[in-house]
Amino acid sequence: MIRCPAIRHALLAATLFGGGALPAQAAERLTLQVLSTTDLHMYLRDYDYYADRPDAAVGLVRVAPLIRAARQAQPNTLLVDNGDLIQGTPMGDWVARERGLGKDRPHPAIAALNLLGYDAAVLGNHEFNFGLDFQAQAYAGARFPVLAGNVFKVDGDSDAGNDQTLFAPYTILERTMTDSAGTAQTLRIGLLGVLTPQIMTWDKDKLDGRVTTRDIVDSARRWLPEIKAKGADVVVALCHGGLTAAPRQGGEENACNYLTALDGIDAVVTGHAHRVFPGPDYKGFPGADMDKGTINGKPLVMAGSFGSNLGVLELTLEKGPQGWHVVDGRGRTEAIQTRKNGKPVSLTEPDGDLTALLTGDHEGTLRFVRQAVGRTSGRFHSYFAYLGDSAAVDLVAKAQRDYTARAVQGTENAGLPILSAAAPFKAGGRPGPDYYTDIPAGQIAIKNVADLYVYPNQLAVVRISGAQVRDWLEMSSRALAVIDPKSTAPQPLANPQVPSFNFDIIDGVTYRIDLTRPERFDRAGKLVNADAHRIVDLRYQGQPVRDDQMFLVATNNYRANGGGDFPGLDGSNVVYQSPDTVQQIIIDYIRSKGVIEPKTDGTWSLEPVAAPVTIVYDTAPAARDLVKEQPRLRELGPGENGFVRFAVDLSPKGSK
Repeated sequence: MIRCPAIRHALLAATLFGGGALPAQAAERLTLQVLSTTDLHMYLRDYDYYADRPDAAVGLVRVAPLIRAARQAQPNTLLVDNGDLIQGTPMGDWVARERGLGKDRPHPAIAALNLLGYDAAVLGNHEFNFGLDFQAQAYAGARFPVLAGNVFKVDGDSDAGNDQTLFAPYTILERTMTDSAGTAQTLRIGLLGVLTPQIMTWDKDKLDGRVTTRDIVDSARRWLPEIKAKGADVVVALCHGGLTAAPRQGGEENACNYLTALDGIDAVVTGHAHRVFPGPDYKGFPGADMDKGTINGKPLVMAGSFGSNLGVLELTLEKGPQGWHVVDGRGRTEAIQTRKNGKPVSLTEPDGDLTALLTGDHEGTLRFVRQAVGRTSGRFHSYFAYLGDSAAVDLVAKAQRDYTARAVQGTENAGLPILSAAAPFKAGGRPGPDYYTDIPAGQIAIKNVADLYVYPNQLAVVRISGAQVRDWLEMSSRALAVIDPKSTAPQPLANPQVPSFNFDIIDGVTYRIDLTRPERFDRAGKLVNADAHRIVDLRYQGQPVRDDQMFLVATNNYRANGGGDFPGLDGSNVVYQSPDTVQQIIIDYIRSKGVIEPKTDGTWSLEPVAAPVTIVYDTAPAARDLVKEQPRLRELGPGENGFVRFAVDLSPKGSK
């Protein structure tokens, strides 16, 4: 029996008003703010090096004011980068190829993070594109911990227990924070870093025999007890990977949301997918609360790409008998730009200190990208890359074929037909209506080549059968949506779930794509419809391609080693890999020609659809000036997010 009237009264009030517990002395509380950038891809300045003009929609210099304002509003703040930092714009290529690194020449991206006072960073997959030696040089200048908890050095023995990580798996930062009462408190924050293990596929040629990777979730489970044993009050996972709604199987590229289910992890920073969470991109995602920015009750944030957003995690901690612990949390993002009435509106101005720091590297990049390599008699662009053969893609394919023909001379593969696979890397989609290749007639400079081919991939050549060529194209055709011939509702031409860099066009054969047929493969390259064939009338030199016919296909090391999960491509059938990047191969090809002409050879087209369907295609407003190239298009008006929408006439009459 409770004898004290005051205590009885308190219990009754708690019961009646939903308190559920006896009121006690107010607990010590504090708020920890974790700011994050991700997938900056060398967009440090607010500048488009491809178009050679300022761009207020990108750049760490535009994010910096948000960082400074957030720190001022909440001093209990950490700032982290979630990877894919040192590769992307031509500045990254210039640093790696020409400028170089040294004691007095730090990597500009690392210098920028140092200036802004970053507390930690995790590696992303693109940190491995230039090789391990360059990576080590670049991050040697970091004044903050660099993490990679699931990338291990190959030591040659069979004992996995003694393997050493390439970079630290985690760090524990001891910081003095101010609680809600204004009292200084010591907080120990554990930061765990993991990244997509698929780097071993995508950069196999640079990593095989030197490092190996392990599963994201298993690696987190390994390090969490150690982090907690060393006294971490709170643990935030920095995970360079995306999110997936699929059940866990192990080894996933996009496994970051699984981390929210692990005891001991209080919040997660994600990236890699170039999307925004919380936001419409993940509407209906399992376990997600878009209002709070949580998955499975844990705060999680993904801050887009190229400096478009700042990620913000707000964690409420309470001090109990066992120390500080998280009792609540939220995740959100802050954008550097918005749209009003379909037009972009800047929300920040470039940070003066960071802009000044980057001036020398910016000017060096401009000199680099403005170097002339040749001329073009007309305009190359990717505005209609989903509608049929594109001169921009054709140029890449021709350069690759020309290089391959010379490379295999005198080898056992010299007599095989040479095909060439290339994709429209910049074709709108999630990056927005300005993300297209557009090279005007006249002088071609390195910036134009980088606009055409944005990655530092090396050329690789695979030897495959006609059946594998067909399956390659079937997988590629997933970039185009499946059209229901019975539906009268508008249907999109493009499949937004497939990035344009996975829309390979194979030059040297001819074929059509039947949009009304189902997909043969799923996202992981698994055969799901054995009877489905979207690729029709596949021919080589006018004759049907035989399943047993052998070909050489020029592509890049990412695709040849299994990037994109294309069936039959896992690195085992690579017969040649160049020491040169594809960008350099294109530059040399243009120089050898002097003047190039924007033309195509009719590699592929869309199969006519007899049913009266309405197919819509979103592209850039700039495409209006070129619509005469596509008589099948009829403008419908504005699309979403600044795009313009066209109806595509795929009727037999329109296709003619």
